[in-house]
Amino acid sequence: MSHQPFKRHTIYKKDKWNMLNVEVQGTKIVLTEISDQWGEECHNFIGRPAMLHWASERFAKDKFEGTEEEWQAIMDAFKNV
Repeated sequence: MSHQPFKRHTIYKKDKWNMLNVEVQGTKIVLTEISDQWGEECHNFIGRPAMLHWASERFAKDKFEGTEEEWQAIMDAFKNV
């Protein structure tokens, strides 16, 4: 049985204290959000649809505090996981 490393994706990284990374572990997806405001939060999803649902709620367009381009880049990064 061959061991394949987990696939990692950086959704965004503003600095070493504000970032969001996703690690795909087979059918399991582990999302780690690090913030200078809240610390580290870890979310586990079984499959991509659950992660995309979380992302659409976490980064709701009407509540996003950034530009349209920043929001679109984050959503595109999630879709590429």
